[in-house]
Amino acid sequence: MLTVDLASAVWRKSSFTQPNGECVEVALTPSVAAVRDSKDPDGGVVLTSFAAWEVFRAAVSRAP
Repeated sequence: MLTVDLASAVWRKSSFTQPNGECVEVALTPSVAAVRDSKDPDGGVVLTSFAAWEVFRAAVSRAP
């Protein structure tokens, strides 16, 4: 099982998020991209490879 220390992670939201907007947040660590729900920052975190994160990001960028 992969363990990643996120205590000092810098979480970022999309620049397109409206004030008080809810979205996912991402923290890029040295080994993985960590993704969480901005409504529940103490909840679960999804860890994914940088390649998978880039595929997701590109797909969202193309969405209407």
